[in-house]
Amino acid sequence: MYFNTPPRSTIRLTRRGRMALIAAGAVVAGTAVAVPLLVMGEEEAARPTSLMIPEGWRATQIYAAVDKALALPSGTTKKSLGKLDLKLPNDAEGNPEGYLFPATYQLEEKGKRATPDSLLSAMVDTANKKFSGAPIAAGAQRNAMNVYQAVTIASIVQAEAATKADMGKVARVVFNRLERGMPLQMDSTINYALNRSTLSTSEADTRIDSPYNSYQRMGLPPTPIDNPGDDAMRAAISPTAGDWLYFVTVKQGDTRFTADYAEHQRNVAEFNALQKQRHKAGPKSSE
Repeated sequence: MYFNTPPRSTIRLTRRGRMALIAAGAVVAGTAVAVPLLVMGEEEAARPTSLMIPEGWRATQIYAAVDKALALPSGTTKKSLGKLDLKLPNDAEGNPEGYLFPATYQLEEKGKRATPDSLLSAMVDTANKKFSGAPIAAGAQRNAMNVYQAVTIASIVQAEAATKADMGKVARVVFNRLERGMPLQMDSTINYALNRSTLSTSEADTRIDSPYNSYQRMGLPPTPIDNPGDDAMRAAISPTAGDWLYFVTVKQGDTRFTADYAEHQRNVAEFNALQKQRHKAGPKSSE
């Protein structure tokens, strides 16, 4: 059985974030860090005043973004984790993945410069406010899961869904496969285990020894695989009704969901054929 991470997921962290920032008149600092600037003069222009975390960023990307925004040596924020008292659920076992809520955070407040501690704490506090409310808690209970499991499903939805409209369907596929005792077989969990984003998952990839290998391990991965936003959370607690077990994004704007394996294989074959055509054509000019 084959699941393909939608093409959007490989470039979400740059394309989507960059588009949002450009629209807001912000600046993208580095290849994976989005740091909006509020320009108040030449002296202020070089110093970011807020940090925007896009939906779907992994914790490692957020740590790097904090380091960049605060002009700290690479790895500083990650190293500080062991000293922080983040208000995480017990199931997280100290891992903030999934609870670094995507939003814009101020780097200056009341004359004080933010620190890794204050920023990560603000992200976790925001997540707790979002996730502990009645709608999320009740929705999780309605689907026979706890909030941490709902966040984990939302993180998969965030990584796999090509569009907001697809999120509810992707969530339904996750539930349907769990209910049938089927492995999730999500490429996004493999990508997380290998710390990459890619369209292609090889046979060798599906044999890696990792608790995030959802081709071999049953159930949900042990933690969320990114930090989901509001839309993905809503999808996780209120999945679209349907019997789908498979999906593949054949091309941009064309994600196909089905309960029929033979139909899914035909869709996958079409996707593979299109991928071969793109490779033969070579990269297009950016001009």
